[in-house]
Amino acid sequence: MKNHVLRSITPGSSRRSFLKRGAFAAGAATLSSSLFERGMTAFGHEEKSGKLTKGDAALLRFAAAAEILETDFWVQYNELGGVPDSEVPGGTGNVPYTAALTKLDSDMATYIHDNTDDEFTHQNFLNAYLVSKGADPVDLEKFRTLKGSSATGSSGILRITNLMELTIDTSWWTRYRSDSKNPDFGDTFPQAVPTLAVGKHTAIPRTDADTSDPDFLQAIANTAAFHFPTIEQGGTTLYPAMAQRATSAEVLRILISIGPTETMHFQTWSDKAGNAPPLTKVIDPVTKVSVTFPDFSNAGEDLKANLIMPEPCPFISKDLPICSVIRPTETKGIAMGVVKFLTDMGLFKGQSKEFFALLADLAEDADEARRENVHD
Repeated sequence: MKNHVLRSITPGSSRRSFLKRGAFAAGAATLSSSLFERGMTAFGHEEKSGKLTKGDAALLRFAAAAEILETDFWVQYNELGGVPDSEVPGGTGNVPYTAALTKLDSDMATYIHDNTDDEFTHQNFLNAYLVSKGADPVDLEKFRTLKGSSATGSSGILRITNLMELTIDTSWWTRYRSDSKNPDFGDTFPQAVPTLAVGKHTAIPRTDADTSDPDFLQAIANTAAFHFPTIEQGGTTLYPAMAQRATSAEVLRILISIGPTETMHFQTWSDKAGNAPPLTKVIDPVTKVSVTFPDFSNAGEDLKANLIMPEPCPFISKDLPICSVIRPTETKGIAMGVVKFLTDMGLFKGQSKEFFALLADLAEDADEARRENVHD
């Protein structure tokens, strides 16, 4: 069965043209064999037949890849701090870590479970839809090579993403509280938790030793609490930015229907992050990196915890009245920007050159998508 997968590239060959010749893979395990049998063809052939434009297929493939990556790390969170069950299987829970997360909200475990379940449905739907239209789905299983947590509760399976060496950009916190700036105009914003934006921080207990110091364990839980909305605000921007490039009304419908669920996740997690217990200069015993979490309950307007509704800001033109919107929504280079954002975060620490090359290829294809003058 055909799929996006990377093999070695001979010197002087074009990485992107090589990928587009089609490579064989085991196929996405979540899709039934009958579904694959209905539509797998050489890369690009059916996409040009009217089922999907090449650009629409590229947009959905990049979205599918992003959802696969999200699912991978949300599973890790659910194994240790969520609700492992038949709906989201894997792991058995870590009592001390779950208790530390509960200090932010008593329902954290349920929220983690439900967010994980959502991401599973997104990745499965997008890949199945691609196959139903005769287009190639995305399969990243060959990159499941990273060791995750060995703490009690972890399933111990290999991962695609790394939650133990994160550098987290929390400028979204101040961005959504500003009524005078918008990153679409090149504006920049201060970090809500400056110490998370430097060094490498773990968002899950790496081993049981990480659960022995209550302050450090709470720092790990707080780090996770800020990582959750950091990721989901990225999805909040990605979908409307890509939707502007869609040709098919149905593909547009998919993008503008999944996107708002990412926004629902984002607002939930931004609310919970504000409940993170203040901590001062807690030092990671392994990396020696220090982290401080401010007391947001007494902060000024740009940092105050309960201001979770997006402030109005400049939009489209600074000559127009300010408007409460998702930000940014500039579509140019959005997919490659997401890859850079996730890479800079450290989410892929330890991954292969082939993995990064594949993500870049998927992003370039999505960024080249253009709305075409065709009938659905």
